Amino acid sequence: MESLRLVSLVVFCVSLFLLGEKWYSEQTARAPAASTQAGSPADSVPGEVPVPTTSTAGIEKPAVSTPVDGSIVPAPALATTTEIVKLETDLMQVEISLLGGDVRRTVLLKHGDTLDPSKPFVLLETGGEHTYVAQTGLLGAGMPNHKTQFAATVREAKLQEGQDEVSIELSSGPTASGVVLTKRYTIRRGEYVIRTTQVVSGLEPNAPAPSAYYQLVRDEKSPAGGSRWVPTYTGIAVYTHADKYQKVGFSDVAKGKASHSKSAEDGWIGVVQHYFVSAWFPAPGEKREFFTRSLDGGLFAAGLITSTKAVKEGQWEVSVPLYAGPQEQKNLEALAEGLQLTVDYGWLTVIATPLFWLLSNIHSWVVQNWGVTIILLTILIKGLFFPLSAASYKSMAKMRVMAPKLQKLKEIHGDDRQKLHQAMMELYKTEKINPLGGCLPIVIQIPVFISLYWVLLGSVEMRQAPFALWIKDLSSPDPFYILPVLMGISMVIQSRLNPEPPDPIQAKVMKIMPVAFSIFFFFFPAGLVLYWLVNNILSIGQQWYITRQLEQSGVGAQPKR
Repeated sequence: MESLRLVSLVVFCVSLFLLGEKWYSEQTARAPAASTQAGSPADSVPGEVPVPTTSTAGIEKPAVSTPVDGSIVPAPALATTTEIVKLETDLMQVEISLLGGDVRRTVLLKHGDTLDPSKPFVLLETGGEHTYVAQTGLLGAGMPNHKTQFAATVREAKLQEGQDEVSIELSSGPTASGVVLTKRYTIRRGEYVIRTTQVVSGLEPNAPAPSAYYQLVRDEKSPAGGSRWVPTYTGIAVYTHADKYQKVGFSDVAKGKASHSKSAEDGWIGVVQHYFVSAWFPAPGEKREFFTRSLDGGLFAAGLITSTKAVKEGQWEVSVPLYAGPQEQKNLEALAEGLQLTVDYGWLTVIATPLFWLLSNIHSWVVQNWGVTIILLTILIKGLFFPLSAASYKSMAKMRVMAPKLQKLKEIHGDDRQKLHQAMMELYKTEKINPLGGCLPIVIQIPVFISLYWVLLGSVEMRQAPFALWIKDLSSPDPFYILPVLMGISMVIQSRLNPEPPDPIQAKVMKIMPVAFSIFFFFFPAGLVLYWLVNNILSIGQQWYITRQLEQSGVGAQPKR
């Protein structure tokens, strides 16, 4: 009976966890709707890049404050009517359109495609199933923006051996007022950061410093390869030191709940999807105004507005880096405060974060295989809780050797459940047995289990990480269900070491539970099933050893009168 309670507790907690994570995801996605409202930007209309409110942002408006059109040309036109220039480093390929100087495509060379790992992963893209671009420009009528035609002296720049960085420069022709905008893109070796600089020249003497915008435009489609069993967030995220990390769901932006601007002197804004993130992050101390907008064609914009700085007479400049790559926590933390929070471990972050740190160190210090790392972590956790587990297994072992006495009580009291229960409690008291003692190891493991679930699900380091033989990706379910079946077999063996429930119905349920649990685990990441399987095997060995010791010492014999 206690074993039934044990397994039922696990099922209940895991089910509660899945429902809780769904609720948590929805609530955090809605939270910014109220907290980011700092007043509507002035002189802006739907579908346009907003002009900042000078009273809140502290950013000077351009000489002419009429906003520019913020919508983008439909994806097919983007893909077929513009020329592109290319940047390539050891980690990424970047394609930039000469129409507007938009970053239209980023290919991450060290990460495989979700559906076809033999191909590199594409984050920003247009012309295919997704529209996802990075746009920049100046605010004000007649000022160059992301619809201006640019020219480039070279069409391709590739990082050569011995080079630390590669860059390319685009230049617009002078506008009617003589303004020229130069855009410079620089990528350093070993980085996913595109340093985006805008240089303005040709303005009239004594003209105020022009304001520049940096935005990401994306549709609301989730990445390919997702699963309804694996809840992950796709949407906008913003961070400031004052308000911390907040999610802004596309649905809230579409409904107008989060279409506000927010001024700050620190922080970043970006778009998050499973394992990857793109974000603009100006240097700390530079005034900026974040905004989110719903555009035509089912697109959404998330970006910031900032002022240019005078570098010499008649010339202004502003530079804002764009990160477009995997959610590698160590690298993100070094780039900007709070950027590592895009790796969302849910409400058990306090456990998941050190758990990932431990996994990472075991992986780097001992082995270079994440599957072996998980096995070693399981052994380490099992050893850490050995005293507690041993006490619990002793309680379960005592329950097992009490089985004949429990069966005899059942025969004596028959169907009188009340008297049977009272007699069982008296027996437990006489033998000094805690019938709930066996639940303690599972209760302790549940937070670790859930935290490890999120570590395997959310850490890009685990993405497409092979273990051995048929396990090619520890973050995805076992394709042949072998690990869940083995886990079910281990549960059957473990149940045989426990006393059989006196109730026939409960006994039948206990026999069904390993099968049901195996099917339940068909949809969990293979790494998580591996953890549970190894944990079961260690528990079987420990429980068998303790039970044999107790039986040999005569525990459960009829007490002397």
